[in-house]
Amino acid sequence: MDTVTQVALGASVGEAVLGRRIGRRALLWGGLCGLLPDLDLLVPLSDAVDRFTWHRGPSHSLFVLAAATPLMTRLILAIHPATRAHRLRWMALVFLAFATHVLLDCFTVYGTQIFWPLPTPPVVWSSIFIIDPAYSLPLLAGVLAALVLHRTPRGHRLNAIGLALSCLYLLWSVGAKLHVEGAVRASLARQGIAHEALLTTPTAFNTLLWRVLIVDGEGYAEGYYSLLDGQGEIRMAHHPGNRGLLRGLEDHRPVRRLVWFTHGFYAVKREAGGIWITDLRMGMEPDYTFRFRVAADAEPHPIPEPGRRGRSPRDFRLLAWIWQRIWSDQPAYGVTS
Repeated sequence: MDTVTQVALGASVGEAVLGRRIGRRALLWGGLCGLLPDLDLLVPLSDAVDRFTWHRGPSHSLFVLAAATPLMTRLILAIHPATRAHRLRWMALVFLAFATHVLLDCFTVYGTQIFWPLPTPPVVWSSIFIIDPAYSLPLLAGVLAALVLHRTPRGHRLNAIGLALSCLYLLWSVGAKLHVEGAVRASLARQGIAHEALLTTPTAFNTLLWRVLIVDGEGYAEGYYSLLDGQGEIRMAHHPGNRGLLRGLEDHRPVRRLVWFTHGFYAVKREAGGIWITDLRMGMEPDYTFRFRVAADAEPHPIPEPGRRGRSPRDFRLLAWIWQRIWSDQPAYGVTS
């Protein structure tokens, strides 16, 4: 999730665990612990693919964070020695702020390596967009109330209400995803659309309109399903995957990392003299957030290169299309008929 939400979640957890006893310091340290895992973005890695796949890696591992909890608690008690009587609650505050950060990230589509250093793929539950006001605003309201009304039953209660509402919204998102996946699988079966892998993920800032992505032996297909849709079939637009362009690059580290990190939801293009891999999970056709050049195009085989991220202009008109598509069936973005 976005940084503001993670800080608010950590602060809310801090207030819930220790706010009544030590006041605003619980909010402060909870918010700081809610921020710390994302500081891995500051690690200066030269390869763009390594930077991409390092984020939400070791710093988001439950094993690493469990080991870091007593060290962080010791630091806090050195700064606030008068609160030593609350040592166990400080430990709970630190670990819960860490753990809720990484578990919340699991609900997005990016991928979170909560079991690092085990070589398991990143955890992707993909039931909530990386920024969702319906999740964040109750948290922020509760934290603000606790900040203004610190050490009062009302402030503590309002914070608890905000935290509970955000948790309920997460549960709603999981229920919505299960419903969407059931409807999508049934529609694909009725249409006879075979696929090797399926991904459903909410579109920007909401959990009403969901993007459907499938991968088959020839490429990938994209469609959309709104919770307000009727009984009509989901229209899937197919696109070539061009995975044959990676022949000879299978052992190239950036390629291996991207195939692993994306759970196989990627496409390949030959463009501007290079071979590019696009992460299909984040974005909408044809506007994707992450694409990387991994080789120079050459004959008879491409020449491996260090990973380099390509920049794509953002088309904010997609947001208007998303809003319209929530309420009524619309052709895919850019399609006029």
